Amino acid sequence: MTSTLTALLFLGLYLSQTTSTQKQILSKPIIWVKPNFMIPKGMPVFIWCQGTPKAIEYQLHLEGHLYAQQSPKQLERRNTVMFRIPKMTLLTAGQYRCFYRIKELWSKPSDPLDLVVTGMYDTPTLSVHPGNKVISGKNVTFSCRLDTATNKFFLLKEGRSSHPQHRYGNIQVEFAIGPVTTAHRGTYRCFGSYNNHAWSFPSKPVKLLVTEGVGDTSLVPTEHTSFSEPWDTYLLATEAEFQQDPAFGDHTAHNILQIGLAFLVLVALMCLLVDYWLCRKRIQEQANRASPQECRRRFRTQRTLDK
Repeated sequence: MTSTLTALLFLGLYLSQTTSTQKQILSKPIIWVKPNFMIPKGMPVFIWCQGTPKAIEYQLHLEGHLYAQQSPKQLERRNTVMFRIPKMTLLTAGQYRCFYRIKELWSKPSDPLDLVVTGMYDTPTLSVHPGNKVISGKNVTFSCRLDTATNKFFLLKEGRSSHPQHRYGNIQVEFAIGPVTTAHRGTYRCFGSYNNHAWSFPSKPVKLLVTEGVGDTSLVPTEHTSFSEPWDTYLLATEAEFQQDPAFGDHTAHNILQIGLAFLVLVALMCLLVDYWLCRKRIQEQANRASPQECRRRFRTQRTLDK
């Protein structure tokens, strides 16, 4: 039994050490931006980074270089920090990632977050062919033109600004969409760009009206957002306000596993102690039973000598 308990004890210690080593690989944090990934030139923007409650420091990197760092200020929100960019410019547009630190160990980098500065170039023009009123099942083509030569164009539908379509071209490009459904109803705008992070002013809006069939004159649903002014673009929120880190479940599972292993080790130690105590008790009982017999043997030996 003792050998079995000893083996169980060493197994628990080994698994505990293995789990502790595996936990040294920290999960990547979650990064998002408010209010939008497209920010008019000169406007502020807020980048959020969510790690774990044990994080003691966060870093924000822009294009692979350290941009800012800070420690959580509120004990109840140690898993989340906010980085503020006072004014959006060409220098602050680009791809961001964030990290967090627990003791001396840094996490993996977050997924990339691309921030775009708008209002850098002239305003393009957007049109739709054969027209902005079509029947479901037909095809439409959006044409975006920017007289100032560029190399890339983006087409965005309001409410889906985090999923822009893009085409390469110098002055004009076409975006073919179809067969359309009522899901394509909405307001569209396009941008010209010289790189992925510096866009022109938005074009004037074009509303696409899609009817379900002949005689159906239903209008496009009311849009909640608009690109009519820079602030409207800026206030279009496309990211969730707060996201639960999926890695939290992993940390909880690790904690439960460690508690279970600690309990297993404790039980093994208790069993070893009980086994040791029982062994000592048996030895003592054997010794006690042997004492009267030894006394009688010595007494008989003494009497023999006396005779």
